[in-house]
Amino acid sequence: MPLWHIYHPANTYSDKDKQDFARDITALYTSFGLPEFYVVVLFRELEESSFFVGGAPARDTVRIVVEHLARHLDDPDTRRRSTLRLNAIMEPYTRDRGLHWEFHTYESPRDLWMIAGLFPPDAGSEAEKVWARTNEPAPY
Repeated sequence: MPLWHIYHPANTYSDKDKQDFARDITALYTSFGLPEFYVVVLFRELEESSFFVGGAPARDTVRIVVEHLARHLDDPDTRRRSTLRLNAIMEPYTRDRGLHWEFHTYESPRDLWMIAGLFPPDAGSEAEKVWARTNEPAPY
């Protein structure tokens, strides 16, 4: 499950911007066979008095934390390509709007998460394909 936390100054994104950003994020992961419901995007709007970088108010900074649970990347080249791909998704919503952005990715052990009381099926398994096709968790 990818979980994105997008911290941003107040009024940076409209409701439509948020929906479009979340749609683009979701499209990346579903292109690799993950179910749509695995993808969670949280927009965290922060007032200027609550968002500081280097001790100064961050008026134009977006900070993104990406947590990966469903897939892990061990190969350095694959990790680099993945990081560049994540960055490319962010750019229309950050760089192209004149914003400064930073992000990092965590990978959490797969056996430490559940959905609807179920451990997720193995990556690429028939059960995971069913979850992706029906867009809901089901016993397997």
